Amino acid sequence: MQRKIIHIDMDAFYASVEQRDNPELRGKPVAVGFDKERSVVCTASYEARKFGVRSALPSVTARKKCPELIFVKPHFEKYTLVSKQIREIFKEYTDLVEPLSLDEAYLDVTENKKNIASATQIAGEIKQKIKEVCGLTASAGVSYNKFLAKIASDYQKPDGLFVIKPEDAMPFIEELDIEKFFGIGKVTAQKMHKSGIHKGKDMKKLSETELTKLFGKQGNYYFNIARGIDERAVIAQRERKSLGTEFTFEKDLCYKFEVVTELYKIEKHLMEIIQKYNYFGKTLTLKVKYADFKQHTKSKTFTEDICEFKQLHKATKDLLNTVDFNDTNQKIRLLGLSVSNFSLSKPVEKQLELSLG
Repeated sequence: MQRKIIHIDMDAFYASVEQRDNPELRGKPVAVGFDKERSVVCTASYEARKFGVRSALPSVTARKKCPELIFVKPHFEKYTLVSKQIREIFKEYTDLVEPLSLDEAYLDVTENKKNIASATQIAGEIKQKIKEVCGLTASAGVSYNKFLAKIASDYQKPDGLFVIKPEDAMPFIEELDIEKFFGIGKVTAQKMHKSGIHKGKDMKKLSETELTKLFGKQGNYYFNIARGIDERAVIAQRERKSLGTEFTFEKDLCYKFEVVTELYKIEKHLMEIIQKYNYFGKTLTLKVKYADFKQHTKSKTFTEDICEFKQLHKATKDLLNTVDFNDTNQKIRLLGLSVSNFSLSKPVEKQLELSLG
C-alpha cells in the first residue's frame, strides 16, 4: 500500500501567536526574541521576513535590516499550550504523529480514524480546524514519504497546501534546486555546486559510490532522495536523549567568580525543568563556548540520578574544577548544562532546550 504522509508546519508560529494575542502587532514586522547584542531571533513574522529577518539571525543584524522591527519577549509556556491544542487536532485523525518541534510534525494517515481516503482532504481539514480553534494558519505538504511531504509544506508558504503525487515526484525532484532539499544545508550546497550539482537531476546522475566519496555517509541519503526514496517511518514517540539549558552573555566572562555566579543561575533553571517534567538522569554535561567560538564539553556520570539541587550544584562544581582558567585570553561567551542517561524516558518538547539569552 502506498503510504500517505502529511507534514504540517505552522506559519511563523511564535510570532503569529504574539500577533494573534496582541492586535497592535498585526501587520507589523515582529521578531520573537531579545533585542540584545548576543541574542538571536527565535521567529520572525512574514512582515519582518520581507526585510531579510530570519530565525537564528543575530538580533543586532535583524535590527539593521529592519529598523522598525518590534522585538517581543518569548512566551514558551503559551506556545507549548497552543502546540498541545494542535496535537489534539492531529490525534482526531491518527495516532501516528511524529512531532519535530512545537510547530511542526509528520502524520501518517495511510490508515486513519475517519477512514478518509484522501490525504489531501485530511490536510485541508486539519488546516481549517487549526484556524478555527487556534486562530493561526499552517502550511501542509502531502506525499508518499517524509522527505517529499516536508518539501511540499515549504513550497507554498504561508497558509499553503501542496501535494506531490507519486507520478509527479521525479519531474519535481529533478528540477528542484539543491538548496531546497531537506537535509542539505548551506555549506553542503556550496560543496555540491563546486561538484556541478545544482538541481536534483544533477545529483541523480551520480552513483551511490560517487556521492559517498564526496559526502561521506550522507551520500547514501542523497542517492535515495534524488530518486524519491525515503523509507523512514513516522514514529509516534521519540525518546529524548538529553535535557538542557544554556546562556549567551552580553559581555564575555573573564574571571572564575563570574562563571560560578552565572552557572548558579543556570543550575537553578535546569533543576526547575528537571523537576517539572520528572526527567532525572545520571550524566551531567557542562558546555563552555569561548570568545573565539571554540567549544568544550565536560561530562560526568554518577551512580544515582540527579534529583535535587544540592546534587546538581556539587556535580557542576566538580565539572567546573576541570576547566582551566589560567589562560586570561580564554574569555567565555556561553555556558550550558544538560542532563542525560535518564532512568525515566518520555517525550519532552524540543523547545525546553532553549537559550535564556
